[in-house]
Amino acid sequence: MVPTTEATDRIELVFSLFDADGNGYLEPADFALMSSRVAAAVPAAPEAAKDRLDGAFRRYGETLLTELDANGDGRVSPEEFLSVVLDPQRFDAVVDEFAEALAAMGDPGGVGFVARPEFIALMLAIGFARPNIEALFQAFGPDREDRVRASTWADAIRDYYRPEKSGIAGDHLVPGN
Repeated sequence: MVPTTEATDRIELVFSLFDADGNGYLEPADFALMSSRVAAAVPAAPEAAKDRLDGAFRRYGETLLTELDANGDGRVSPEEFLSVVLDPQRFDAVVDEFAEALAAMGDPGGVGFVARPEFIALMLAIGFARPNIEALFQAFGPDREDRVRASTWADAIRDYYRPEKSGIAGDHLVPGN
């Protein structure tokens, strides 16, 4: 399957954000650093949610290294990372776990909704630009209490990694969209 241009743009963006130390590669330390940043973004989140998120980040990084480190150097290059969109079935389980864990972090009360402040805090901690975050939140159609369903966000995260998807809410995160 040939990924859409939008899917490739989304993957290139997420690579740049997950490269938390900025050295041009994804390594286990990047996922540990990202996990700590994101967990700190919602201090009211229960420890169980933070632990779940940390485990999801750790497994995400481990899966990438296991599946994509073609040259065995212990890190994933941008070119190796592109395989995420070329063969998404290899990553469905880890993306699903990550999506559910991140959405749960945004719902510290466990009511099934993510309020704008928590959503923005989490997405800023990942490294997305505020105008793009705001556009994404609006695309989800917040309710009168300025919340979106946690399940809507989790589904959007899953869609973000799908190679055949274009014109999705997650495209708002890519600068210029």
